[in-house]
Amino acid sequence: MRICRVPDSLSPSMASPSSLLRLTVLAAVVAAVAIAGEADDGGNQREFDYFKLTVQWPGTFCRRTRHCCSSNACCRGSNAPAEFTIHGLWPDYNDGTWPACCSRSRFNEKEISTLVGALEKYWPSLSCGSSSTCHGGKGSFWAHEKHGTCSFPVVRDEYNYFLTALNVYFKYNVTKVLNDAGYLPSNTEKYPLGGIVSAIQNAFHVTPEIACSNGALQEVRLCFYKDFQPRECAVGSILLPDMSLLKSSCPKYVSLPAYVSPGQAKTEWTSSSVLQVEDL
Repeated sequence: MRICRVPDSLSPSMASPSSLLRLTVLAAVVAAVAIAGEADDGGNQREFDYFKLTVQWPGTFCRRTRHCCSSNACCRGSNAPAEFTIHGLWPDYNDGTWPACCSRSRFNEKEISTLVGALEKYWPSLSCGSSSTCHGGKGSFWAHEKHGTCSFPVVRDEYNYFLTALNVYFKYNVTKVLNDAGYLPSNTEKYPLGGIVSAIQNAFHVTPEIACSNGALQEVRLCFYKDFQPRECAVGSILLPDMSLLKSSCPKYVSLPAYVSPGQAKTEWTSSSVLQVEDL
């Protein structure tokens, strides 16, 4: 907290009643500004317990596409994403809740201008329309990351939040793990959910959360300590290495659909490039 020196002319021994009133008001203003500054850095939040990285399978999301727009990566034809993409890196609490909108600062895309190319490829929007933001109104898909504003004190600014999310995504490459285990996109095959979970467990030594939509794999969620070492996710106040309570939206056999983008004859499976933007 910054300390504001009071001018000698306003010291108590020399001050008139009106000066003392001004001094009191000045002190209150200084305190309010300092408190606001601390709140902007996350000082008014209960610090989170762990991070959750959520990646989404575009083949499942994109098959719901009904119309195209420039912001929808599902409409990129042969350049449509063919690997898991980032949905978010979220601070969570062990009791199953999570913080959101912890910063007074507004999202500024200029802060992440050097990351936009990577974000467009690995963290794209898979729908049309604008997303809601912390301050009301609408914004870009990345401006919707109201949970990311609560990453303090591990991640202290917008640029490092998105850079960190990219690095964790590249290091814990779900696409490559499933590819190597023989789980490839297909509109005819169905795969055992237990096999998919085991492949990820064997690679990262933790149990993922899995979410499905209409029998298709939709999201994989991995949890991390604040130093980004893998840990089990928490539901309520219980750590759940057992999938029995995490797979309610998934059948025993799930599909990993290959999405055919509008105007594209077929979608080719490509394993994820292990691009390391910056070491964690």
